Amino acid sequence: MKKQSIIAAAMLLSTAQMALAEDKLRIATEGAYPPFNNVTADGGLVGFDVEIAQALCDKIKRDCEIVAQDWDGIIPGLVNNKYDAIVASMSITTERLQAIDFTDPYYKNYLSVVAKDGAEVSMDNLGRQTIGAQRSTIGSQWAEDNYGRRGDINLYDTIPAAFADLQAGRIDVVVTDFLPAADWIEDNAGYGLAIEKIDIGDKIGIGLRKKEDSLKGKLNAALKEIRADGTYQKISEKFFGTDIY
Repeated sequence: MKKQSIIAAAMLLSTAQMALAEDKLRIATEGAYPPFNNVTADGGLVGFDVEIAQALCDKIKRDCEIVAQDWDGIIPGLVNNKYDAIVASMSITTERLQAIDFTDPYYKNYLSVVAKDGAEVSMDNLGRQTIGAQRSTIGSQWAEDNYGRRGDINLYDTIPAAFADLQAGRIDVVVTDFLPAADWIEDNAGYGLAIEKIDIGDKIGIGLRKKEDSLKGKLNAALKEIRADGTYQKISEKFFGTDIY
C-alpha cells in the first residue's frame, strides 16, 4: 500500500511538472536591436518587442521566458524547439514562410538610409555609396536586390556594428528600419536620415513553428485584445511617442 502511494505521488508530481512546462512559453528576441529589443548592463532584456511579448503572455495566461538569440540563429533555434516563438521585429517574407509560420502583423515597417549630415545621398546615387546593413534582414535584402551589382554592400551581425563602421568612416550609409534609425540619430549628433521612409510593404509578425495552429490562434486573439484595451498603444507611446501599428 505504501509503495502504491509513493508511485501515485510520483505520477502526480510528474503530471504537475509536465503541466508547468507546458504553461511556460519560451520566446526568443535578438537583444541587439534597440529600441525594440536590447540587453541591459545586468543582462536583462528590454524594449518594445519584450513588453509586447509579456503583454501577450498575460492575455493567454502563460508564464513567459524571454531569451536573447543571435539573429543568424534565431529561425534555426525555433525550428529545433529551442523556444516556441520569435518576437524580434521579424519581417514576414515569402522566403521565411517556407521555413516557419507567422501570426498576424503587429506593426508595419519602413526602411531608411542613415548618413552623415550634409551627405548628398538619394535613391538615384545610393548605388555609388558604400552601403552597410545587417545580414539576413529585409534591409540587406532590399539593398542587395536594388544595388548589389553596383554598390559595395557590407553586411554586419548587428545594426550597432553597422553604425559603428559608419561613424568610423568605413561605410557611407546604413540601410535599416526607420524607427531604430531615428532612435540612433537622436543619440548621435552629426547624422541624419538621408532617405527617410522607403515603403516596401513590410509587415512584422511573431515567428512560430509550422502547424502550431492553437498557439497562433491564441496569440492572434491576444493581439486583438491588447489593441482593443489600449495596452498596445501604451507600450508604443512609451518607446516611440506614437502608435506604430
